Amino acid sequence: MILYPAIDLKDGQCVRLLKGDMDKATVFGDDPAAQALSFQEAGCEWLHLVDLNGAFAGQPVNAAAVEAILARVSVPCQLGGGIRDMDTIGMWLDKGLARVILGTVAVENPDLVIEAARAFPGKVAVGLDARQGRVATRGWAEETDMMVTDLARRFEDAGIAAIIYTDIDRDGAMGGPNVHATEELARAVSVPVIASGGVSSMGDLIALKQTGVIAGAISGRALYDGALDLRAALAALAA
Repeated sequence: MILYPAIDLKDGQCVRLLKGDMDKATVFGDDPAAQALSFQEAGCEWLHLVDLNGAFAGQPVNAAAVEAILARVSVPCQLGGGIRDMDTIGMWLDKGLARVILGTVAVENPDLVIEAARAFPGKVAVGLDARQGRVATRGWAEETDMMVTDLARRFEDAGIAAIIYTDIDRDGAMGGPNVHATEELARAVSVPVIASGGVSSMGDLIALKQTGVIAGAISGRALYDGALDLRAALAALAA
């Protein structure tokens, strides 16, 4: 199971939100590229980047910070937030991103996800963010009646690289991930599922790994707060 350190970008800074609320942002640093490099030096295999402003704006906003990260590190990076058309997907992949994450557009224009996955094999992931099992879009500001598993199955044969599943009510709350819901989703589809939201301890990582079906986990606040030591976590997962 791969551990993805998260760098959430708001106004060019590294932040973490509480349950997706932009008004409840804690700033952890004003040099995202330096933070990315420190994660790489600790041994991470991937980085997970989010353009929070972009998720609300529907277009890239923190592009300069993302480009600075890409220039600084050699590990592959995936990015979500404000990526809603083929031109933006192509632009980011040309700039060196290993993978783009499509969230809102997966609900509003699923055909675009299928088109992108075919055009860029292995480089397109779908971000499914949910409250009580129902998908939320546009920076988690809008809730839908669509169930996560139903939407995930629509992309079963599309060729997407992964599904990032976030339980919004767990995100940034340091209360542990929704292991049960994530495992259920991972067993319902053949696409690799990455857990996000609430991953805050070694025990959380072990619980996710022990399901045997979850491909990865994203952690942010716990790494910044020191509740989770990245080197130790990577070593435990490798063992």
